[in-house]
Amino acid sequence: MPAKYTYITVDFFCLIFPLLFSFYPKINFYKQWKFFALPCLVSAVFFLVWDSLFTKWGVWSFNPNYLLGIYFFNLPLEEILFFICIPYACVFTYYCITRFFSFSSSNKKALVLSWILATSLLFVAICNWYRLYTSVTFMLLSAFLFILNARQVNYLATFFISFLVILIPFFASNGILTGSFIAEPVVFYNNNQNIGIRMFTIPFEDTFYGMLLLLLNVSGFELLRTKNKLSL
Repeated sequence: MPAKYTYITVDFFCLIFPLLFSFYPKINFYKQWKFFALPCLVSAVFFLVWDSLFTKWGVWSFNPNYLLGIYFFNLPLEEILFFICIPYACVFTYYCITRFFSFSSSNKKALVLSWILATSLLFVAICNWYRLYTSVTFMLLSAFLFILNARQVNYLATFFISFLVILIPFFASNGILTGSFIAEPVVFYNNNQNIGIRMFTIPFEDTFYGMLLLLLNVSGFELLRTKNKLSL
């Protein structure tokens, strides 16, 4: 396979299996698309603006050897698709877990964990205010976790369990994008803008960047589902 298809192939394989299994009768996730679409669009716009600014400011950059060469607003097409494919796969995973398991009894513990995580992230963000990737990512995730805690949402336990499951494909796909299994990274990171801790080749911040992306999508998904139930 030519190298230029690398990133688009990662997008494809992240999406294809969740998309196919969305029609499995015991799941029928396709019936939930109306609750997924708007949160995905809103979060995608937010992250693409963030992504475009960080690319412009040199926080990260993209390796043209692994791209198709199609760009919009200084971002490769594959990066834009990333913010559709990854949320779809992850909200699908979250939904499947809600269909077959219940963690409602653990939600109080999840709220405590969320407070601890939010406080820790805020502390790290303040200590690293001059590192854009670290400070912005940790500050935004911390703020969103504080908001969800204040609202006493009832899905955090399920989200955290889902996120642990999602970490398995996360390390595979992000590993490729950061150069774990190929000659060069697809995405280059400016180490002056992060704390320099790598999980294999993956920047530590990527885990929390991904958590924020998925938590925004899941929260929007649950908000629309709840509104729909109340209107029935």
